[in-house]
Amino acid sequence: MSQKIRVDGQEIVFLEQDKTILNALDRADIESHYHCRDGFCGACRCKLVKGKISYPIEPIAYVSDGDILTCCSLPLTDIELDINNH
Repeated sequence: MSQKIRVDGQEIVFLEQDKTILNALDRADIESHYHCRDGFCGACRCKLVKGKISYPIEPIAYVSDGDILTCCSLPLTDIELDINNH
């Protein structure tokens, strides 16, 4: 995979070994909120500004339209996130 993730003016590349968007953010030292890393708590919820993601395993936490959980999602296309929106 070589999708790009744009957040807070930075652009990083999602690597296959990242497994989730949250791991890619962590690898790039981009601060984001999280707790469980499994889609249970919803603490990593952020706004998907542009692009498409998928959930290999559907999260248990409620996700409203336009939001994603970074801990259990991966990008299908280049994406842009607003992690300061929540």
